Amino acid sequence: MSEPRFHPKASGLTVEQIATMTGARPSPGAPLHRLITGIAPLDRAGPADLTFLDNAKYVDVLPKTRAGACLIAQRFESSASADLCILVARNPYRAFVTVARALFPEALRPSSLFSASGVSPGAFIHSAARLESGVTVDPGAVIGPGAEVGSGTLIGATAVIGPSVRIGRDCAIGVGSSIVHALVGDRVIVHPGVRIGQDGFGYVMGPSGHVKVPQVGRVIIQDDVEIGAGSTIDRGANRDTVIGEGTKIDNLVQIGHNVSVGRHCVLVAQTGISGSVTIEDFVVLGARVGVNNHVTIGEGAQIAGTSIVHGDVPAGARWGGFPAKPVKQWLREVMLLERLERQHSAGKSSGDPVDELRGNGDD
Repeated sequence: MSEPRFHPKASGLTVEQIATMTGARPSPGAPLHRLITGIAPLDRAGPADLTFLDNAKYVDVLPKTRAGACLIAQRFESSASADLCILVARNPYRAFVTVARALFPEALRPSSLFSASGVSPGAFIHSAARLESGVTVDPGAVIGPGAEVGSGTLIGATAVIGPSVRIGRDCAIGVGSSIVHALVGDRVIVHPGVRIGQDGFGYVMGPSGHVKVPQVGRVIIQDDVEIGAGSTIDRGANRDTVIGEGTKIDNLVQIGHNVSVGRHCVLVAQTGISGSVTIEDFVVLGARVGVNNHVTIGEGAQIAGTSIVHGDVPAGARWGGFPAKPVKQWLREVMLLERLERQHSAGKSSGDPVDELRGNGDD
């Protein structure tokens, strides 16, 4: 059985073209006409591959690489072998990504898994739905009455687009995803298994049972948003859930009802955002962050992975911990507790402060 090639082989770029594209400085005598057709890490790169080095952790691999060209930070230039074609760049990884995007443009967004164009046999499109020219619909997809889909958009196999949903142009809606009660902008990527616009989680609890609260808002997703596989975005209860322009959402992220996420935010995997949270522009939430309801996280703030946010976070702050607090304070407290524990384990007297925390020295 032959080995499949999931990304078509690139036509390639010369070393000179890569240098021009990235602003990198070629080493003296660099083979400017050498053709680069692939990308690879230092230890796996071959003669037609571009690689990069910007981390001292991997500098020992540099003399052994067989790469056709290497984007490198200036501080590592002297570590390269004499026969390695190096391109000195201010930010090697960013330059590497620029070249990778040029070599493999089809990897930037999902394509039809049926290699189809137009509406495939086996798709179910209501007669009252409106599709602009150039829409691709894979087998098993369902598009409901009154839905509108813009040109250049792909609706993946078995995806469901609900009644009156609007999806803009040049979007990619992944396999098995569902979008209801939502307005979606242009160039939005929705990966497989995403759920958008379902009920928010709202109940009035009481001794006789839990009374469901109607969820009558929408989900508004602005342009250039990307939503990772398995993520869920609930529609608003009494106002819209909004995802701002350019925001990137990782896999398995939960966003509750009435949440407002600003522009160009990054929400990393397994983050959970409770209802009525406001996240301002350019916020970064690390993996598995939990945010309590009615919290505001200010513009440009960063929250460390696995932190729990119970209160408002100022703009530009860097917080972490359980509950989250300014990172410097959190780290000081962690170091203090570790020091107290070491003292206790070393058999300090009962006057040790950790004894008081534990209750008169009882474990």
